[in-house]
Amino acid sequence: MKINVRHSHIFQVPRRTLLDQLGDGFGATALAVMLPGESGAAASERNSGDRRESTALAGRCHHRPTANSVIQIFCPGGMSHVDTWDYRPELERAHGTSFDAELGKQTFAGVAGTYAKSFWRFRQHGECGRWLSDLFPLMSRHVDDMAFIHSMQNKSALHGPAMFMMNSGFIRPGFPSMGSWVTYGLGCETDNLPSFVVLPDVRGLPPGGAGNWNAGFLPAVHQGTIIETATDKPPIANLFPANAQSNFDGARREFLRFINRQHADERPADSLLEARIASYELAAKLQLSAPEAVGLARETDSIHQLYALADEDIGPFGRQCLLARRFVERGVRFVQIFCGAENTSSKKIRPNWDSHEDIVRDHGYWGRILDTGVHALLSDLKSRGLLDSTLVFCTTEFGRQPFMQGKQLGRDHNPGVFTSWLAGGGIKGGTSYGTSDDVGFKAAENPTYSYDLHATALHLLGIDHERLTYYQNGIQRRLTDVHGHVIREIL
Repeated sequence: MKINVRHSHIFQVPRRTLLDQLGDGFGATALAVMLPGESGAAASERNSGDRRESTALAGRCHHRPTANSVIQIFCPGGMSHVDTWDYRPELERAHGTSFDAELGKQTFAGVAGTYAKSFWRFRQHGECGRWLSDLFPLMSRHVDDMAFIHSMQNKSALHGPAMFMMNSGFIRPGFPSMGSWVTYGLGCETDNLPSFVVLPDVRGLPPGGAGNWNAGFLPAVHQGTIIETATDKPPIANLFPANAQSNFDGARREFLRFINRQHADERPADSLLEARIASYELAAKLQLSAPEAVGLARETDSIHQLYALADEDIGPFGRQCLLARRFVERGVRFVQIFCGAENTSSKKIRPNWDSHEDIVRDHGYWGRILDTGVHALLSDLKSRGLLDSTLVFCTTEFGRQPFMQGKQLGRDHNPGVFTSWLAGGGIKGGTSYGTSDDVGFKAAENPTYSYDLHATALHLLGIDHERLTYYQNGIQRRLTDVHGHVIREIL
């Protein structure tokens, strides 16, 4: 390789000055592990010359897709299906009677109390007549666009492992998340933003932390990029140099790209180097694109009101949902939103859906937040013609028991059954799949795992989940492991 003679003046810059300016131009080193770069084969060719990043399908699909992008809404803590989406009339009749199971009354975190009906009334909504609880008065308007899976199960009753399974298909950490698999397979539709964006709750990271958007054994460039949504913090830390006068022009960038590529060419097996180089290159583009993408000042007053941005409780999640719309509008492939954080808050209300002590208090608080944000997001996407090409799905890691937790006012963990829902991107609205048993204790008809949810989402993106693989430690790995089927009943 030769350096273009137009850039030969670079070598005349004093060594100390050059190093200072190279460092200032791209922020702190921490940015390297935060920002994945471009993923598509075309972008890789353009930036890397003969080097090609690992992109499974090189922009091509296995079949015609109905969705181009994904917005995943994750409600950590374990949302109670019997108080939200899953109407169980028999549970109302069993209310107040003793729970009697073949395994006794010992549960995950305590002892089973008496059966308890939903703390919110269920009503039918939409042309499909879908039953939803009064916890979600706004979302009930969208049931004709939504498909519900009422037979979801998990293999763990622990928050971290259960969340890993819902995001990666494995209860152990270290496996690639769904967002990483999607961007590995399809790349990104934009050169100036990350392909996989993560919007954590303002209260902190979810259970399991960054393992929920980890790239695992896939090239590190496919990990999620955290965008800070709190209004008092910059969206991306250290994106801009501390010295605003730093001069880092195109010639210096070209020279830095050259020496970085030379360094990586000598170490082809280290994907972390490729990810770091890509992150620095993307950082330069983000200095121009990120402020526009996360800036909400040009959004209309009606949009601000729709997402309730001024509300102290709802506003932060509304901002996450609005940013998700703006990102997919600009070509981001996968956006992951967390409605809740790890159990670290000192406040009486839990910082997520984990309602052991008082389900009316905790679900009542979070229900209003989720209801407003999702209603705004689905309405906004639909009005802009984006819902048809954007798959929105909402899940939690497990459900909650149909009985009280001892003498407390809450419900314990229940990995035996819970509900997830999907909308847009080729989903047949007003439908459902699978059922829980009569009281919502465990899955009864068509038991479903993350494998099936992931296989269905990949199918909508034009990917055959059995053919999207990565060779690792002698095994052709895939998101759905050796399981999974496409749930065609909701397509």
